[in-house]
Amino acid sequence: MKRVDKYPIMKEFQGKAIILALLCLFIVSCAGTTHQQRKTQEGAIIGAGVGAILGQVIGGDTEGTLIGAGIGATLGGIAGNRIGAYMDRQEAELRNAVASSHAASQSASVTRTQNVLTASFQSNMFFDFDSDVLKPGAYTELDRVAKVLRDFPQTRIRVEGHTDSKGSAEYNQRLSERRARAVSNALIQRGVDPLRMEIIGFGESQPISSNDDQNRRVNIVIIPIEA
Repeated sequence: MKRVDKYPIMKEFQGKAIILALLCLFIVSCAGTTHQQRKTQEGAIIGAGVGAILGQVIGGDTEGTLIGAGIGATLGGIAGNRIGAYMDRQEAELRNAVASSHAASQSASVTRTQNVLTASFQSNMFFDFDSDVLKPGAYTELDRVAKVLRDFPQTRIRVEGHTDSKGSAEYNQRLSERRARAVSNALIQRGVDPLRMEIIGFGESQPISSNDDQNRRVNIVIIPIEA
């Protein structure tokens, strides 16, 4: 005899309520945490949400939703934790590489936005004024950066050139592209996989200060490859 579900509307409501609760948990739990903790929580909660939906589709009931949410949370949390920890280690190595050089410590910085790292170097560290030829001292700095990039291959790299607003916008655009390419070529010569690299020039379009020295810069942006 075929079983008749007496409470189909109630079970559907319970399943949706679980998913809604997971989304609320995501918003609350991400406040005031470290990069690694936040990435772990994001992965766990997103995984739980996906698992809950699959549980509803496969099981068609609240029990299936709860099982799916549990499995999804476990798998998502592992993936998120790995990415956060990987970028934590790379950030520490990159900061050490910059701090080990007196010149770089005065004219370079490392910042992090979620799991994206940016190493920013004032152009006078690498180039003479109005030049796209790397100074001899630039290679020592790029040796240190290249080692970090080689040691952490599960990332994409974007090399960005920026100029001040002196001269024409068209000229500054071309200069920023040539400088970004010069830095990229030096990293490739030091063993960084060119397939990981992207080169882009922004010219004078993204100033960060009223100080021209700070606006003339090269950024090496490091982005994790998420499976």
